[in-house]
Amino acid sequence: MRKPLPQDDLDFVVERTADVWSALHGARLFISGGTGFIGSWLLEVVQHANRLAGSKIETVALSRDPQKAISYAPHLFAAPGMKLIQGDVASFVAERQAIDACIHAATDVADLARAGDALRVFDTGVTGTRRVLDFAQVNGASRFLLTSSGAVYGVQPATLARTPETFSGAPDPLKMASAYGESKRAAEWLASAYAQQHSGMHVGIARIYALLGPAIPLDGPFAAGNFIRDALAGKQIGINGDGRPLRSYLYMADACVWLLRMLIRGESGAAYNVGSEREISIIDLARMVEDQCGSTLPAAPAVQAGNGPAPRYVPDTSRARHALDVDEFTPLELALSKTINWNRSAVTA
Repeated sequence: MRKPLPQDDLDFVVERTADVWSALHGARLFISGGTGFIGSWLLEVVQHANRLAGSKIETVALSRDPQKAISYAPHLFAAPGMKLIQGDVASFVAERQAIDACIHAATDVADLARAGDALRVFDTGVTGTRRVLDFAQVNGASRFLLTSSGAVYGVQPATLARTPETFSGAPDPLKMASAYGESKRAAEWLASAYAQQHSGMHVGIARIYALLGPAIPLDGPFAAGNFIRDALAGKQIGINGDGRPLRSYLYMADACVWLLRMLIRGESGAAYNVGSEREISIIDLARMVEDQCGSTLPAAPAVQAGNGPAPRYVPDTSRARHALDVDEFTPLELALSKTINWNRSAVTA
C-alpha cells in the first residue's frame, strides 16, 4: 500500500500554481496513466488543491485494474471526486461525458520494452495518444497536455551541452530500440495536428527528461530508483554500464509545477523541455545515493570506462523557464534526500 506524498511537497505545488486552480475551478479533469509515477503525483496534487484552495475539480483516471489501484492507494483512488475508468490506453472505451481538460500521462512501457516488444511499445505511444485525443475532443476538452520525452531527439551529440527544443536530431528509425522515441515523435505530431484542426482545443507538449521523487518505481527503468532500492536493502548498487553517461534529475514536485503551468499558460502546439540542467554522471549519482543511505558497499560499474566523450542526456530548459516562469526549485541533494526518506518508511504493496 502506498502512503501519501509529503505534505510539504503538495503544499509547495499548490501554492506555486494558484492561477491553475482558478482556471480549473469546478472543472472535470481526465488523466491517462493516473496510476503511474507522473500521473499519480498530478492526481494527488489536484486533490490537495481541492482541500487547500477549494478548487472543486473532479478527476477521472484511466486504469487497467481499478480495484488494484484502490487497494494500492485508497487515499488517492477512493477519494471524493475521484472516478476510475477501466481499460488500456490503446483500446479503452468510455461513455460520453463532459471533460474540461485532459493530461495524457500514460507513458509507462517499461515492461513491454524489457520484453523486447517494440511493436507494442510503438502502438501504445501512437494509438494510445490518438484514442485519448479523440476522447478529449469528443467530450469537449478545451485543454490537452501530452507528456512526451526527450527521447524524440535521439542521441545527443557530445558537442551539445544541452538539447534545445529546436534540435533537429531524431532516433534512428530503422532500429528496433527506437520504438519509444519514434512513438513519441508520432504522438507529438498527432497532438500538434489536433491543435491546428480543432481550434477549440489548446494542446501542450512536455518533453520530459529524468525525474526523481517519492513514489518513483524502485524496480523499473529509472536508475535513481534502482540505486535507492539497492542501497536501502544493504546491497551493492548495480551499474550495468561504465557509469560515465551524464544525466540530470528534476524533482517531481518541481515537475508538477512545470506541467500544470504548461497546461494553462503554454503556447498551443508548442513543445517544452521539462527537466534539470544540472548534469551528473551515473557513477556520481550512485555515490550520492550511497552517502545519503549510509551504504558501505561502493558501486562498481559492470564494464570498464569507454573511450571518447561520455554520452549525454541533458535538456536546455530556457524556453520553459522564460515562458512559464519556472525553475529548478529543489537542489538535487535535497531531492534525493526527500526521495530516500520517503522510501525508508514507505509500506510497499
